[in-house]
Amino acid sequence: MSESPHSPMELEKIYRNRFDEHMAYRNQVWQVLTSQFFSKLIPADASVLDLGCGYGEFINNIHCSEKFAMDMNPCTAQRLNPNVTLLQQDCSDEWALPANHLDAVFSSNFFEHLPSKVALSNTLQQACRCLKSGGLIVAVGPNVRFVGGAYWDFWDHYLPLTNEALSEAMRLQGFDIVLSRPRFLPYTMVNRRAVPMLLVSLYVRFPILWRLLGKQFLVIGRKAATK
Repeated sequence: MSESPHSPMELEKIYRNRFDEHMAYRNQVWQVLTSQFFSKLIPADASVLDLGCGYGEFINNIHCSEKFAMDMNPCTAQRLNPNVTLLQQDCSDEWALPANHLDAVFSSNFFEHLPSKVALSNTLQQACRCLKSGGLIVAVGPNVRFVGGAYWDFWDHYLPLTNEALSEAMRLQGFDIVLSRPRFLPYTMVNRRAVPMLLVSLYVRFPILWRLLGKQFLVIGRKAATK
């Protein structure tokens, strides 16, 4: 078990201060992202875990048959839809799920909050254990190569990553890399002017814009078939 750098109560305070005034806008953005992009990766009959789910913007909006979410923030349970099962635990410990159960593990802006590379490796190991053969892990996060010093503007950022570093970590834990994009989404929705959803939709549909404005990576790994 890795020692968490923040208590659950401190996590609650951090995210309440950071996100509460942006909640409605963030949910609208994730409705666009899930319907126009991530739904193409995740079938409607899939079993999905949202790792480090925060307030559940992804898992509440994605269409799939079985939904799990993992987070240690005490407020998370209040934000999740009734059809989402919450696993309130340290992600680097053994997950409270059977092996070969999930079709997809999704994570957005979470791995940078882990306290060490050991914690990340243990988390990826658990994801591989719980995914079915051929199951996907989909990770979005700030690419320190493009974010630079602004990466450290958030008190709870610990682990600087690039798409290449995360891809290598995934391979070591039994994943084949399907896609590794250094630029995907802009860096943050916090303290930024709200963008009309039409523009968000256009951004998602035109990857040329990702190369201009994207500062977060997108890495997709597939659990290798058991030999």
